[in-house]
Amino acid sequence: MRLAKITVQDFRNIGLAELLFAGRRQFLAGENGQGKSNLLEAAGLVTALRSFRTSDDRAMIAHGKAEAAVACGFEHEKFGAARVVIRLRAGGKEVQWDGERVPRLGEFLGRFPAVVFSSQDQQFVRGAPGGRRRWLDLVLSATDADYLRELQDYHRALAGRNALLKRGAADAGELEAFEQPLARAAAEVSRRRAAGVSCLGGYVAEAYARMAGGGEAAGLAHAPGVAGGAELDAAGWAAVFARGRARDAMMRATLGGPHRDDCALTVAGRAAREFASEGQQRSLALALRLAEAAFLRARTGVTPVLLADDVLGELDAGRRRRFWGALDGEHQVIATGTRAPDEAEEGAAAWEFFGVRGGCFTAEGRRPK
Repeated sequence: MRLAKITVQDFRNIGLAELLFAGRRQFLAGENGQGKSNLLEAAGLVTALRSFRTSDDRAMIAHGKAEAAVACGFEHEKFGAARVVIRLRAGGKEVQWDGERVPRLGEFLGRFPAVVFSSQDQQFVRGAPGGRRRWLDLVLSATDADYLRELQDYHRALAGRNALLKRGAADAGELEAFEQPLARAAAEVSRRRAAGVSCLGGYVAEAYARMAGGGEAAGLAHAPGVAGGAELDAAGWAAVFARGRARDAMMRATLGGPHRDDCALTVAGRAAREFASEGQQRSLALALRLAEAAFLRARTGVTPVLLADDVLGELDAGRRRRFWGALDGEHQVIATGTRAPDEAEEGAAAWEFFGVRGGCFTAEGRRPK
């Protein structure tokens, strides 16, 4: 898949911008705070209709404006020439595909895959489990509409059970009314997560080997919040929630379940968060995104667009070269930075350059000025 044209209106600091992309390497160059990341954020919405920077859609709408709009023209392996328009409003979002409104947004997810590489990705390695869980949910939801539905069912039932617990003095019958749908969804979410992580783990190991230049191995494994959770059926999960009622009532929250799952990341067999070096953690964060791209392509048959938000400048020359070497040339890459790539790096001469200043974008040709 290739993004051939993007038009952005009233999106953060971008009043109106229209960019035409002729090839598969685009670089947006400018000082910090000028709008480079904003454009990548807009382009990244097409995959999961979510920002990689915020969970609040209103934050993406320019100050004083009622809505923001993003229009993308694609060359697509399955759909040919396709146009997607996303409108963001305070009350929600609307998507049009080739002029037709998309009635069920869940069925749109993953049709136009893009993978965002961001400096925030290091938190996958260093941060709390919630970030890794959110990443996994977004990747799986983009390729499995059933997973998304089960995940939504789980969180609805979880919210209901937690509301009872916070109220206090809930009886067993009231809790069981939420635990039955909670248990059914928990079984599906846990099973699908374990299978997804198993597949992703192979891609992570392969990508990290390329990034690190060999000599050490990386791993990704499912770490369920309840031991053996991936093997439990609905009845098993119902028993887990029933056993936890007294404890949960005391804490006024559901303490055990898939909402406590994690992904265990290792380098050379040791926990990456505690033992990996700075360089190893950066390589592992990039490997997770490369694995995501490989997973999406394998599951959808579509080659994702890669959006690299000012991440390569943080790598040494060797890791930058290995990053470009890890790509197979079929991916379109749209990257940002305060300086242009070194010509010694693979493919540097093939970049299309755009200058960015104050939310305005200027085409500058094939080589940096």
